[in-house]
Amino acid sequence: MRSALSSRDTVLHIDDWGDMGTVTFTTADNFSLTGYTAGPADATKGIVVVQEIFGVNKHIRDMADSYAAAGYKVIAPSMFDRAQKGVDLGYGPDDRKAGMEMRGKITEEQNLHDIIAAAKTLGTKSTGIVGYCFGGTMAWLGATLTHEFQAASCWYGGGIAKAKDAKPNCPVQMHFGETDGSIPEADVEAIKAAQPSAEIYVYKGVGHGFGCADRDSFDEEACEIAQKRTLEFFAKYLK
Repeated sequence: MRSALSSRDTVLHIDDWGDMGTVTFTTADNFSLTGYTAGPADATKGIVVVQEIFGVNKHIRDMADSYAAAGYKVIAPSMFDRAQKGVDLGYGPDDRKAGMEMRGKITEEQNLHDIIAAAKTLGTKSTGIVGYCFGGTMAWLGATLTHEFQAASCWYGGGIAKAKDAKPNCPVQMHFGETDGSIPEADVEAIKAAQPSAEIYVYKGVGHGFGCADRDSFDEEACEIAQKRTLEFFAKYLK
């Protein structure tokens, strides 16, 4: 059984809350990575935004900016820095292949160290985590395997079903597309059964990645509803 990583496991060194929207910080296993930053530096509420397998690309930066516009101090850690620095991919077949290869080079424990360090870099009184695709799974693991977050919003996380029986340490919200070919309806129903206290939404007629305007699967209406629910969720639980 996986055990939660304690905040004691993180030794953090912040180099700078950079004036170019980036910050460099060090994890408990002594790895230095970067993150895209946005929002007021003195905000008391923060959000860690976790990327898809395509790196901290325009979509993820846009999402970080949207939470910053709502008043949160935000960081989107570069989760693939351990494999290759500065990953910023599009959504074509070659991009997908490259992203999958980089994801395979990094362990779950390393991923957890990165999101814990990102949360500590924010230094906010309360901190949420939101993630998309790969990041949606990481948001769930952040809620269940760490004690850093007071709320977690998971958008179409394909790995959640495998870890559906884990106990969350904070309130959790999830968003899935009805026609998502990579997350079967049976998986979503199994998650619902295992996590009756979680807020779980299924959006009719939309597929994987419906929240990304740069994907063919983008659905503006579903994205707007999911984003509204996410912001309301964080407003409720981040104090």
